[in-house]
Amino acid sequence: MSRILILGGTGFIGRNLVKYLVDNNCCSKIKVIDKQFPAIAYFSEEITKAFENEVVEFKQGNLNSPTSIEKCFDDPDGGWDCVVNLAGETKYGQTAEVYQEKIIDVSIKCAKEAVKRKVPKFIEFSTAQIYKPDKKKVSKEESTLKPWTRLATAKLEGEEKLKELDLQNLIIVRPAIVYGPGDISGISPRIITAAVYKKLDEKMKFLWNGALRLNTVHVYDVCAAVWLLVQKGEGGKTYNLCDKNDTNQSSINVLLEEIFGIKTGFIGKVISNLAKVNMKSATEDVNEKHLEPWASLCKDHGILSTPLTPYLDQELLYNNHLYIDGSKIETELSFEYKHPKMTKELLEEQINYFTKLDLFPNLWK
Repeated sequence: MSRILILGGTGFIGRNLVKYLVDNNCCSKIKVIDKQFPAIAYFSEEITKAFENEVVEFKQGNLNSPTSIEKCFDDPDGGWDCVVNLAGETKYGQTAEVYQEKIIDVSIKCAKEAVKRKVPKFIEFSTAQIYKPDKKKVSKEESTLKPWTRLATAKLEGEEKLKELDLQNLIIVRPAIVYGPGDISGISPRIITAAVYKKLDEKMKFLWNGALRLNTVHVYDVCAAVWLLVQKGEGGKTYNLCDKNDTNQSSINVLLEEIFGIKTGFIGKVISNLAKVNMKSATEDVNEKHLEPWASLCKDHGILSTPLTPYLDQELLYNNHLYIDGSKIETELSFEYKHPKMTKELLEEQINYFTKLDLFPNLWK
């Protein structure tokens, strides 16, 4: 059975990956590295149970420190079959220096340790935001690269630097927007905004129009894809992960209308272009409108602290289409997306993850 080292393993994708591997009896050993302890990571009961399984070991580690990295990679029983790198900064709108330290440097240092230890396979998580936005032409793995967030710029630089190392089997994964139980920054800000407009009893309107593509992939499918790559993935390959939904602003809003009983719409191209002239100010106005009602809504439901926020960074409000082809992994490795379409039930499962932890107002009591 496989022995896997997961870097950044208490994060959104990492926690679900650990649960998937445990539930499916995939590994004889799973070592999870993160700076954040499980006890303060907002785990569900099911995730907590998975981390308590006898095959799982958690170790707090600083993946910017070579000494700490060495200890994280230590294994008295013969080493790792695969390293899955989910570590790194996930917040948008940070400086280039922050991303250099917390994304690029982390990937390089950990990859060098993997080379030193002759780990057979290294799976690096990047992002589909590195592709040039195109509303008409879908982005495949060989498409033009033009990152449109600073985070994506750092991810691309990290990819390029890793390819210069003597990694035995480097596999790069570029997911679309990942959603599902535990998601904080993917679809969740839109879900939270919908809750705000339910409280305000107003129509929710976003910039641009419903055709703006925000392609997605469910976290359960991401986890299944990782396990397949551990087993069958070839070094030197890159794989997009994207469902069949061709998710856009309109399809998301339709589901939010159904869940929250609100009306939604879009500001349109003309007014959106006017906002684009001073997007910083427009972003501040939008977030100011949403943040206070959200805080008030949480207070009304006895929620004193939550990692959830309707805040959207300026970088995410431009007219950049995320239009991704995730079929290569299907064609080459016979992968099947078990959640090919975003549904009301899947979004409700995501919401329920947080309501059970008293981190999201239960508006249905």
